[in-house]
Amino acid sequence: MNDVVDIAILGAGAVGQLICHQLVTAGMNVGFIGRNALRPSQQTLSFTPLVSANNCQQQPQEIHYSVPIFAADALDNIRLVIVCVKAYQVLDALAPLLKHLPSQCHILLLHNGMGPHLALAPLIDGQAGGRGLSLGTTSQGVLRQTRWQIKQTGQGLTQFGHFAGLPLDEHYRRALLHAIPGSEWVDAIIPCLWQKLAVNATINPLTAIHNCNNGTLAQPKFYDTISNILDELVNVATHDGISLDRHYVQERVYRVIELTAANYSSMHQDIAHQRRTEIDQINGYICERAKAHNLSAPANTKVWGLVKQLEAEHHRGIS
Repeated sequence: MNDVVDIAILGAGAVGQLICHQLVTAGMNVGFIGRNALRPSQQTLSFTPLVSANNCQQQPQEIHYSVPIFAADALDNIRLVIVCVKAYQVLDALAPLLKHLPSQCHILLLHNGMGPHLALAPLIDGQAGGRGLSLGTTSQGVLRQTRWQIKQTGQGLTQFGHFAGLPLDEHYRRALLHAIPGSEWVDAIIPCLWQKLAVNATINPLTAIHNCNNGTLAQPKFYDTISNILDELVNVATHDGISLDRHYVQERVYRVIELTAANYSSMHQDIAHQRRTEIDQINGYICERAKAHNLSAPANTKVWGLVKQLEAEHHRGIS
């Protein structure tokens, strides 16, 4: 067996640590990229698995394991980088690393929102050696309890697909699908990202604006706002050459609201903890694409502005 670590994760947040756990459990050699690390090190991660419905009374056993942390200039053996940082961090975090990554290294973006792939593709496609760029989306539920301690809170669908440059090597493609429960490779990943964007563009900003859990959005008073956001999203996607089933998209949003009723969205948590949100890459992305097609998107513009206002209030220290 090859003991060389050849998969690196950029972004050690909740999703990054969950993907790391799943790859390690499947026998893959994986580590994290320490963007400010000057030398290699090891880090102990703690993972609490999801409590199964059949054993809800049983306390899940916490799992501990050690993974390497790479310095940014020690990535010669890496063949796959999985990027799990926030959408607004992708370019700033990844661009400086490209010169340190081998020419045959593949990039996989796995974050909420859309937009970074358009800016990153020209940096990847056509490079000497022929790098490739794949995109992914996951609806797995995970909560970061401390810096290196996570708890899985829900299962969900994970989708990957090719976007630009050379395709992902079959070895790594099979490894991802084997390691991550409920995962699939799709030939057309962009429509899948738009479908996930529909979920994020409704649940995330509305729970942040109204300071509520996901289930609250099932109340009738939110129906028109959700419907208007989705109408605009589907229209913009159509002008972008992506055909979405409007009825299916709305069903999916309300199914997620029901299945995650007790949960608080990531954007709600970002506002609650006075962190920057990904609103620019979610509703902001819809508005920017609408502008590119000379369309109006008032419902998305409104929630985009309200969340930006919440961010600004926290930045100024207004309670």
